[in-house]
Amino acid sequence: MNHFSIGVDLGGTNLRVAAVCDDGTVLKRVSLGTDLARGREAVVGAMCEAIQSLSQEFQQSSTLAGIGIGVPGIIDLESGMLFHSPNLPGWSNYPVRDEIEKLLRTTVILENDANVAALGEKWIGAAKNVDDMCMITLGTGVGGGIVLGGRLWHGANGFAGEIGHLTVVNDGHPCGCGNQGCVEQYTSATAIKRLATEAIERGEATQLKKKVDEGAALTSEFVYRMAMQGDEPCKKILANVGRALGLMIAGLLNTLDLSMVVIGGGAASAWDAFHPAMMEELRKRSYVFRTTSPEASKPSGHHGAPTEITQAILGNDAGLIGAARLPLQMR
Repeated sequence: MNHFSIGVDLGGTNLRVAAVCDDGTVLKRVSLGTDLARGREAVVGAMCEAIQSLSQEFQQSSTLAGIGIGVPGIIDLESGMLFHSPNLPGWSNYPVRDEIEKLLRTTVILENDANVAALGEKWIGAAKNVDDMCMITLGTGVGGGIVLGGRLWHGANGFAGEIGHLTVVNDGHPCGCGNQGCVEQYTSATAIKRLATEAIERGEATQLKKKVDEGAALTSEFVYRMAMQGDEPCKKILANVGRALGLMIAGLLNTLDLSMVVIGGGAASAWDAFHPAMMEELRKRSYVFRTTSPEASKPSGHHGAPTEITQAILGNDAGLIGAARLPLQMR
């Protein structure tokens, strides 16, 4: 009998649940709003109802391998405690896994949302043919997940992959984590909007200001569109995004010697605008990248394959599919 699993992508705005076959095929998905105003118990209750409904529907023809849930924020994998989540206000120090298991009366696997996105891209996405990779998600913030030897790498305390809080500017812009100059403050959608606002305030982005004054919404997507239309201040903003990303990725490659880095998330749609500067920075700063690139002169006996920097291909489904992969890989 075939196996399937239930994957859950719990976000601050949307709650998505899917039944996924053991070959990665999505059998059926259910999308709900994350109605945080009703309280966390109501959100968990709605999630469990959707999980039970999908489980019952497909258990008639397949065997349920288990349930995996991706949650934004810092979690303790052993206890299932959600310590902190900016996207889920009021959920700090909430034993989310215990509450879910009480309602479902079965074991679930809880994981950070960026980690499950990395696992999804590793399973059937851009990184399906490599064993060592990192996924970078550029959204409201910057998340990351690292896969080594085909498995998620959690580190000594379960916090590995928090690459959004690597420093790229000494004494730079303050970050919500308490540090300054984090890459999240220079490459996220939120950061792009802030950088554009600062450019307007300095009197540098006159065309952008004009568009905003005429009613255009100042979003990272709008800054990208202006850049692609040739607006120099917007091109400069996104080139700086690319340089910050290149600096951060160079550090990852020099440390971990990864086969691939996959970039996803909403702000990754600006790829064409930030990619050239990112690659230029990588070529300057990454020893690993320089010595594995096709044009590099390699030391005698060195046959390293080129490190690939590429876009994610699963879109919003990466986290959903990765969450479903959690119980399947435990079989």
